[in-house]
Amino acid sequence: MFERLRAMLMKEFLQIRRDRWAMFRLIVPMIIQMLVFGYAATFTVHHVATVVLDLDQSQASRSLISHFVASGRFDVVEAARSRAEVTHAIDNDVAVLAIVVHAGFQQDLQNGKGAPLQVIVDGTNSNTALIALGYISQIVAQFSSDEASRLMPPHASLAAPQTGISLQLQPWFNPGLEDRWFFIPGVIGSLTLLQVVSLTAFAIVREREVGTLEQIMVSPIRSVEFILGKTVPFFLIGLGDILLVSAIGILWFKVPFIGDPLVMLAGSMLFLLAAVGMGLLLSTFSKTQQQAFALNFFFVNPFFILSGFAFPIAAMPQVLQWFTLINPLRYFLVVIRAVFLKGVGFAVLWPDLTALAALAAVMLAVSVLRFRTSLDA
Repeated sequence: MFERLRAMLMKEFLQIRRDRWAMFRLIVPMIIQMLVFGYAATFTVHHVATVVLDLDQSQASRSLISHFVASGRFDVVEAARSRAEVTHAIDNDVAVLAIVVHAGFQQDLQNGKGAPLQVIVDGTNSNTALIALGYISQIVAQFSSDEASRLMPPHASLAAPQTGISLQLQPWFNPGLEDRWFFIPGVIGSLTLLQVVSLTAFAIVREREVGTLEQIMVSPIRSVEFILGKTVPFFLIGLGDILLVSAIGILWFKVPFIGDPLVMLAGSMLFLLAAVGMGLLLSTFSKTQQQAFALNFFFVNPFFILSGFAFPIAAMPQVLQWFTLINPLRYFLVVIRAVFLKGVGFAVLWPDLTALAALAAVMLAVSVLRFRTSLDA
């Protein structure tokens, strides 16, 4: 058995080695996608096109606008002179956001009254709009604090006791709240799932499509040996992919890795077993590579969306939350993010590792049984 399995593995690796295009597909696209997703997958918003209507034309209104410009989040692309120009700029996509400073803004500040500031935002891109509004709240709060300090009479702090809440933020595991630290580990898992499932499904379907599958099965090799020979190479390729893209995340994007490599290795191996089982299962439903591509797209994309990569699972409908329980990517993202940023070990991650092991066992068992049934048929 081991001799036949070794021969099968040698055949697969030699076939990959001789196919230079295959070697290119295994390495270069992963690197390119990692770099693209690493820069593109972010909730940080910079240079929001902004139109400003200053009806006060005072020192305070100009100071407020300078706070927005100095933040680097907003680019003033137009200084409007009327509300009609503001409407035109938003309607024609010249600006995403408009800041309207009402007349009497400075006088209201000096009198201690509330000085209203109108913000108009293009809600067609709700994600950008919500993030931009969050930035505006921070900038306005800082401006209010600066103005209060500037307008406060000398020695006022000594005359009256200070009251109120002093907020002290202390983010753990990500002091700078870098969203790239959150996304990069997710990209590692997502790209690996797509690569391994596609390679496994397409490799077996290709054998069936060109007619070599029947030739192999009439040879002395058994079906279990054939399955191992076709899946083990892609399991090892998946490990190499995780190592490669993790190195890019750590060395290029400066994402810290403070956990135990053994925990990372255990989670990766269980995740790859589940991914190989999924690819093998898809191959049993496909007669051609076109069918394998369609099934791969149909299953992998929902797994990606329902993994918690970008959208919190807790915010999903209850039915979809139940569906995520059979998604191996969901558990692997928990493991990889916890190992990268928190440095936790088996004592904390054992529920997710156990779920990965169970999913891997079920997927491999079902796919192997169905694959053997399809061969017999």
